[in-house]
Formats: sequence, C-alpha cells, structure tokens
Amino acid sequence: MIDGLLVALGFLSRVPVPGGVFARPGAQARSLPWYPLVGLVIGALLGLLAWALQDSPPLLAAALLVAAWAWLSGGLHLDGLADTADAWVGGLGDRQRTLAIMKDPRSGPAGVVALVLGLLLKFAALASLAAPAWMPLLIAPLLARAALTAAFLSTPYVRAQGLGAQLAGASRWAGGFAVLASIALTVLAGRRACWALLVAAVVFWLWRRACLRRLGGMTGDTCGALAELVEVAVLVAMAL
Repeated sequence: MIDGLLVALGFLSRVPVPGGVFARPGAQARSLPWYPLVGLVIGALLGLLAWALQDSPPLLAAALLVAAWAWLSGGLHLDGLADTADAWVGGLGDRQRTLAIMKDPRSGPAGVVALVLGLLLKFAALASLAAPAWMPLLIAPLLARAALTAAFLSTPYVRAQGLGAQLAGASRWAGGFAVLASIALTVLAGRRACWALLVAAVVFWLWRRACLRRLGGMTGDTCGALAELVEVAVLVAMAL
C-alpha cells in the first residue's frame, strides 16, 4: 500500500520519493486511491505559504501562490489543459484528429489562451479571498484529484498504452472509498465548501460528457484538463 502512496506523491507533485517505487509491479494501479490525499498534501503546503504571506500585498501573495501551485504540481495538469484545448479546437469534431493533436508536444493558440485564462482565474480568485484562504487552498487540490480518481473509475481510457492503462486496473473499492472520503471531508468543511463541491460535480459531468462524445473515453491530457478545470471552478465558486 505504501508504494502506491509514494508513486502518487512522486507523480502528482514534486515531493521527492525513492525512484525504485515506480518499477514495482502494480504500484501505479495502487496509487490511484491515494490521489486525493496527495491533493490534501499540496493544499496543506499551499496553506502554509498563504499563512506566511497573509500580511503581504494581496495581489503579490496571490501571484506567489499560483506560482508555487504550478511548481508543486510540476505543471503536469497545465500541460494537459493546453494539449486538450488545442486538440478540441483543432480536432474539428473528429476523434482521430483530436487524438493526434494531443500527442503533438507543441502548443497552439488555443492551448496558450487556456493556460492564461486558467492561471488568471486562479490568481483573481485567490486575490479576492480573505487571507490566508487556507480552506479553498485545501479543498481545490483535494477535489481536483478526487475527480481524477472518479474519472478512472467511471470513464474508459482510450489509449492502449501509457499511464492510464495501468491505472485502469486500480481497486474500485479503494478508489470509491477515496472519492467518498473526499466528499465527506468537503461537506464537513462548511457551506461554501459544499457549494464548491456542487460546482466541481457539474464540471466533472460536463467534462465526462464531452470526452465520451468526442473520444469515446478519456486520455491523460484530458485528465490533466479535468484537474485544472476543477481547481479553477472550486476557487472561483468559493471566492464568489
């Protein structure tokens, strides 16, 4: 079990873990139920930074938090957001064309615009929240990674190879428990967090519907886009 946690930490964050855990058979599949916990770890680190910056100018503090957020996640999901935006616009509704564009390492105008808008909305939401805003910083990464776990439990992975194919073999019981625990923690966090949970659920439903219609399932890039969209939606909902 512990190797699954270490793989989740190493893959979803810059927290250092022993490199050998990634080579253990089945470790990738065992990592999926730990995704929400990694979200809590990222949120806790961001909360500590927000606490340290609470007396700083709000705009500067928000910018530093967004930069730290991107660094802590290694830009993994931002890359997925950009690739998905390029593919959805350039794919022109065609499944094979959409999948081919996602594999292109270059970013087009749609991807750049998606990245700018995503980071801008995070920045504006954080600047609008009362410092140190530790609750939104905990809830957003938690729900984003719980959404990833829910995605692998409920949505087909369309590529024959890659990380997603390994995650598809994860325990449905453990993954379902992790998602339910994330929902329970969010509900206990209060009314604003419940509103954010509802918004995250709507984003997840719209994302899954779009993936099934266009691709018949999901890819790693669309999962990255899901994580970013949920984080943005949760922050904006809690700021409003």
